[in-house]
This record gives sequence, structure tokens and C-alpha cells, in this order.
Amino acid sequence: MQAVIKITLAILLLGCLIHFPYGYYQFVRFVAMVGFAYLALEAHQKNQSKQVFIYVVLALLFQPLIKIALGRTIWNIVDVLVAIGLLVSLKINQKTNE
Repeated sequence: MQAVIKITLAILLLGCLIHFPYGYYQFVRFVAMVGFAYLALEAHQKNQSKQVFIYVVLALLFQPLIKIALGRTIWNIVDVLVAIGLLVSLKINQKTNE
């Protein structure tokens, strides 16, 4: 399930590089908040405190209630870095499970 969430979030975040209606970005913020909260819960259940911290910070960063105004350029950089981080974490988890 984690792999599906991480891939979905990475695709949605990379989609933010395209000019979509504002509703898309609100949708991504909500889905990202829920997805990162779920990943934090999963990491907490596995006693992975570093991952819990990272996912909680990401959930707070992307939450749609109190928007953090970083500007489009910085948000694009954040989106790409987070998407890459999610995909890299998939690869790392895949190697440790082998």
C-alpha cells in the first residue's frame, strides 16, 4: 500500500509543474496531507522515528487549511524534490525487503 501511495503522490506532485486550474493544486494539497499522514502512521507503527518526523513535516507543509505561500517557483522545486524523495524511498525499501 505504501508503494501505491508514494507513486501516486509523486505523480500528483510532478503534475503540479503543469499549469492546471487552481482546484488541482488544492486537491493535491489535500491528498498529499492525507497520504503523508498515513505514511507517518505506518512509520510510527514500525518504530521508524526519522520517517515519522519527515512525513509529519510534509503533511504539515502540504496541508490545505493554513497555506504556506512559497511562490510558484519554490513550490515547483519542493514538489520535484519531494517526488524524487518518495521514489528514492521506494527503491531503498525495495532493496531492504529483498
